[in-house]
Amino acid sequence: MADLIKTGTCLLPIFFFLAALVFLDSFKLLKIRSILLALFAGCIAGGLCYLLYNALFGLTSVDRITYTKYISPLYEETIKALYLWLLFARRRIGFIVDSAIYGFAIGAGFATIENVYVLQTLPDPNPLVWVIRGFGTAVMHGASTALVAIFTKMLLDRSGWKRIMPYLPGLLAAIVLHSIFNHFILPPDLITMVQLVLYPLILFMAFEYSERMLRDWLEQGLDQDVAMLESIRAGQFSETPAGRYLNSLRTRFPGEVVADMLCYLRIHKELAIRAKGILLMRESGFQVPLDPVLKEKFTELRFLEKSIGKTGKLALAPVLFKSTRELWQLYLVEGR
Repeated sequence: MADLIKTGTCLLPIFFFLAALVFLDSFKLLKIRSILLALFAGCIAGGLCYLLYNALFGLTSVDRITYTKYISPLYEETIKALYLWLLFARRRIGFIVDSAIYGFAIGAGFATIENVYVLQTLPDPNPLVWVIRGFGTAVMHGASTALVAIFTKMLLDRSGWKRIMPYLPGLLAAIVLHSIFNHFILPPDLITMVQLVLYPLILFMAFEYSERMLRDWLEQGLDQDVAMLESIRAGQFSETPAGRYLNSLRTRFPGEVVADMLCYLRIHKELAIRAKGILLMRESGFQVPLDPVLKEKFTELRFLEKSIGKTGKLALAPVLFKSTRELWQLYLVEGR
């Protein structure tokens, strides 16, 4: 019984925190499968860090305490962030809420492996150790990776996808916070209580900001998409600023390519409206089944992408308004 309580105290709190984050997400955009994959990625990161710890510690001349304070936070936070960066690079994260849940899930997987190792190596410690491991160290791992995700998403939304700098500030902040935690400037129990107040507050503020921005984007973006699609279907698109811009491309591209651009724009806007509709339905608590017609639309969209080529897609960028959210929403309606 004592072992069961010890194991539960060490492992369960981080999953309660993760479940709370998923519950607080009004739009419920992430599938359980995606969250489980993030947990698994965190477990892999924990295993890699365990192997790296054994390899690097033997090669360094520093003592274990110094190593834990300064060296391990550096590579642990970096390795935890790798899967997160892969998700960003593949345009799988649309909003700050999603990024925070992904990050916390990765940290939860990492903390699980670390705490399982501690359970095996410290069979009979003080019960306070398990409370600190479960509510302190584990939550720190989840929250630090969530902070990496939040910082990265906010900076990517502002600066675009082709730069490296947006990935660094969040990682640096996580490394510093991890190092401060390992310094034990305050007593471990006090540090645990402080972060149990601080980290949920930060995540709650991030959720509030993200959902406010998401609703603003839905309202403004939906109106723009509907107006553009209606002008295309009514044959009045050439009279709009976007239509005049597209018409000006006739001097640079053959007429048939410009026609394909217009078709591409029409399908893109249809899918964008569909995605925003799904978001509004989910916010209201409805689950929208995947429309089989969407598969045909995506097949046509990819055919048109090949037809207009990379140069054509770049020329269409000012009309498509392809922000990170615009790119992500296509994955939403495709059911990935």
